Amino acid sequence: CQSEFTNVMLHVEVNITVSIYTLIFKRAQSCTMPTSEGDTRNCTDIMVTDNTQAKKVLTCHLVVASLVGAFGSAFLYGYNLSVVNAPTVYVKAFCNESWTRRFGTAIETKSLTLLWSIIVSISAIGGLVGAFIVTPFVKHLGRKGTLLLNNGFAIIAALLMSLSETAGFFEMLIVGRFIIGVNGGIALSALPMYLGEISPKQIRGSLGQITSIFICVGVFVGQILGLPEILGKESSWPLMFGLNAVPAVIQLAVLPFLPESPRYLLFEKNDVSQAKKAFQIFSGKEDVMKELEEVQAERKAQKHIQLLSVLDLLRKQSVRWQVITVIVIMACYQLCGLNAIWFYTSSIFKVSGISDDQIPYITLSTGAIEITAAIISSSVGSRGGRIEDSRLH
Repeated sequence: CQSEFTNVMLHVEVNITVSIYTLIFKRAQSCTMPTSEGDTRNCTDIMVTDNTQAKKVLTCHLVVASLVGAFGSAFLYGYNLSVVNAPTVYVKAFCNESWTRRFGTAIETKSLTLLWSIIVSISAIGGLVGAFIVTPFVKHLGRKGTLLLNNGFAIIAALLMSLSETAGFFEMLIVGRFIIGVNGGIALSALPMYLGEISPKQIRGSLGQITSIFICVGVFVGQILGLPEILGKESSWPLMFGLNAVPAVIQLAVLPFLPESPRYLLFEKNDVSQAKKAFQIFSGKEDVMKELEEVQAERKAQKHIQLLSVLDLLRKQSVRWQVITVIVIMACYQLCGLNAIWFYTSSIFKVSGISDDQIPYITLSTGAIEITAAIISSSVGSRGGRIEDSRLH
């Protein structure tokens, strides 16, 4: 009875999750605005068919892999964008106390501001390091193996930051923030690669959008936990940083039971049997010869493709406009000041004249708006295309 009940509950859970995925990540329907009763019926039939196909390709293992992967990687990155905002005053007080105890004098205001800025922004340097070192990791350890290894960075960073007050060393905060930045740089490279390689073509683009949505959710959760009623107080700020270990531990516990990327198994390991098994698990069907043949054909085609270095890519005129497009889009995203808003929301609102009691709750609105924008952007991107989506932003 217990086994039957477990199976029923698993079936219900998967159906609910699939329904949510279908609602959020619904692909563009191949129909125009209905102009007659026949057109309306045809459009409805296509929509029903597309939704049915989406449900068929969203298997239990695929849903679990995407949710656990995004929670332990993208969510963690978003959480660390906002977690430093609420305890600003308390962390500064801790740095001043630690400095005074060791050097016998209080730290100057300008020096304290500089120290706090280093604690906040050092994660970006760590992210750059993580982005540079991720390539050999995903090549030799695999996509799943890299995500598993990356959890170690998150756990080490969580321990350093949460124990910094007990040890009395603000340097532990700096090192911890740097390491959690390395975790973010690796995660934002390995996770999209893993999700893109395990998902069927029908939902590959839509499933990849889960990364941005979970980043926004992580930011929002960090803001909620920073409320004075929860963890946004002097006695609890180390716990806020220690919670970085929770998503990492969950991913570390679940991900080993899921297959490696089948494309990695074929491209890098040349392990056809394991790749076939991975395709079968993620697709939920026995006959995966079509998927294997597609990857094998892609592998043969890439043997005749010469890989370019970054300098060669910049010199190649045939792809110059593509490179310029990527650089402009990413530069605008990085230089728009969004991360600075998450880091210094409380300070910005305080300078604007908002009372300290209202700031934590007004901050929540920024996170909620970003989640809404991410969902709308996903819908616009799938319906109207990426260019329209960029213009909307």
